[in-house]
Amino acid sequence: MVIAPIYCDRCGHSPYSWRRDANTIGDFAGQGKNKGKDVMKPKNSSTQLRALVVDDDRVIQKTHEGLLKKVGVKNHTAVENGKKAVDLHCNGERFDLILIDKDMPVMNGIEATKKLRSMGICNRIVGVSSLCDTENIQQFLLAGIDEYYKKPLTVKTLKAILDNIES
Repeated sequence: MVIAPIYCDRCGHSPYSWRRDANTIGDFAGQGKNKGKDVMKPKNSSTQLRALVVDDDRVIQKTHEGLLKKVGVKNHTAVENGKKAVDLHCNGERFDLILIDKDMPVMNGIEATKKLRSMGICNRIVGVSSLCDTENIQQFLLAGIDEYYKKPLTVKTLKAILDNIES
């Protein structure tokens, strides 16, 4: 299993974000090398993307919604726990990007990510949490998130995430 840390531009010491290597963690988690590849068609611009913010903190919800607007994502929804995110998908809603917190009431981000992946949701799921110890990050990555970032996100970080979706 390969988990690659990305260090903070400012201090260079503590891991700011983590990415999983889809080929190694996918195999480790029993998902196969090509699970989810070529499922999502590229979009022409971020204005066409649909985003879901899953966080129990209203301030973080509003912050991330504001950042999404700032980078051009006009179609976004926010819910306060993983169960509501899963329910939206069960009711036919689809999102190109899911920004999900790890620790929430009712259903946490790990449980919700596992459930979404088991439902065949292959779109980009980005873990966004204040927890940044290696054990918690590995649990989150093994649940099926594509990337992990320390919250709150920044415009620069969100643009990088969107560039990965649009390419």
